[in-house]
Amino acid sequence: MNIKKATQRYETWLERHLTIIPEDLELKHKAMRAEPFPFLRATYYRWAQTFPEVCADLAKAPKALAVGDLHVENFGSWRDIEGRLIWGINDFDEAWTLPYTHDLVRLATSALLAKMDCDPKAGIGAILKGYAEALAAGGKPFALAEHHTALRHMATSRLHDVQAYWEKLLGLGELKKKPPAGAIKAIERMMPEKRLEWRISHRVAGLGSLGRERYVAVAQWRGGSVAREAKALAPSACVWAAEGTGTAPIHYQEILDRSVRCPDPFVRLQKRWIVRRLAPDCSRIELSSLPAEHDTLRLLESMGWETANIHLGTLKTRVILADLKKRPRGWLFQAARQMEKAVLADFKDYSAR
Repeated sequence: MNIKKATQRYETWLERHLTIIPEDLELKHKAMRAEPFPFLRATYYRWAQTFPEVCADLAKAPKALAVGDLHVENFGSWRDIEGRLIWGINDFDEAWTLPYTHDLVRLATSALLAKMDCDPKAGIGAILKGYAEALAAGGKPFALAEHHTALRHMATSRLHDVQAYWEKLLGLGELKKKPPAGAIKAIERMMPEKRLEWRISHRVAGLGSLGRERYVAVAQWRGGSVAREAKALAPSACVWAAEGTGTAPIHYQEILDRSVRCPDPFVRLQKRWIVRRLAPDCSRIELSSLPAEHDTLRLLESMGWETANIHLGTLKTRVILADLKKRPRGWLFQAARQMEKAVLADFKDYSAR
C-alpha cells in the first residue's frame, strides 16, 4: 500500500470515529507536501504501518503504554497543582501499548528530519543517554522552578510577549454553529468557576490532529483571560494499522495517570474529548520559539529522560535495561536512519503531483 492509498484509507477509517473538518484536512495535506518534518508529524498512521516492517527486530522488544506519536515538537510546559512550571510531553492522542523502542526510534528520527543543530550521532546518543539515566533513577519529572536552569530558559523564552498570545486567541472568529454538546460539557467542567460566560471558537492547530474538531473557549475571570480547549479524540492509528475493526479504548487518561509525572490538573479526558487549559505557559513548545542560544544536546537528553518517565508507568526498569543490554552499539542511530529513509521515500511519493 503506497502513502496516498494509506492516507485515503486512514481518513475514511477516522471519519467513522469523529467528525472531519474538510478545510482543516486540506491544510494538513498542504503541510504534508511542504517539508519532511511536518510530513512526519502529520502521518503517524503511516509510521504505525511501516515501523514493524522496517524495524522488525525492534518491534519485538518489551512493550509499554507508549506515546506513539512522539517527536521533538511534542513537548511543552504547564502548571501543576502547586503552580510550579513543569516541562514534558504534552500530547498523547496516539497512546497505545507498543515496544518501548518505538518511541525512541520515532523521537530520534524526528530529530534527524527536523535537522537539529548538532551532530546527528551525538544528538541521538543524547536521547539514549537521557533515557538510560532516567531508568537508573526510577524516573523524575521536570519541575523547572528549582532545577534544570538551561531547560527552564528554553521553556520560558517565549513568555516575554504574553499579550500577543491572548490577542491571537481573542482574535479567533466566534462560531456561528453551536459546537457538539459533549465539547461544551467538557469545557464547562474544566472552567475555574461554574456559569462563566465564554466565547467559543474553532482553533486550527497541530498537524497529526489537524482536520478534527477543536474548540477553544475564552472567558474573562477575575481580572484576566482564561482559556480551555476541547479536542475530539479517536482510537490510536495503531488500531487502523493493525487492520482493527470497530472501536477501541482511548488511553490518553491512563497514560497521564500512570506515568512518572506532575500532571496539569486542567487536562482531563471527558468521554471522547480531551480538555486542556491554554495559556502562554501551558502550551506546546515549537523549535522555532527556542532562544537563539540553546543547548540542543541537553534538550535531546531531557527528551530521552521524559520518554522513560512515560514508559516507567507500565514497564519495569529491569525489563527495559535487560533488553537494552542486548542491543548493539549504535542501534538507535541505525534504526532512525532506516526510518528516516522510509519517511523521505513516502514524502517524495506523496509530494509528487
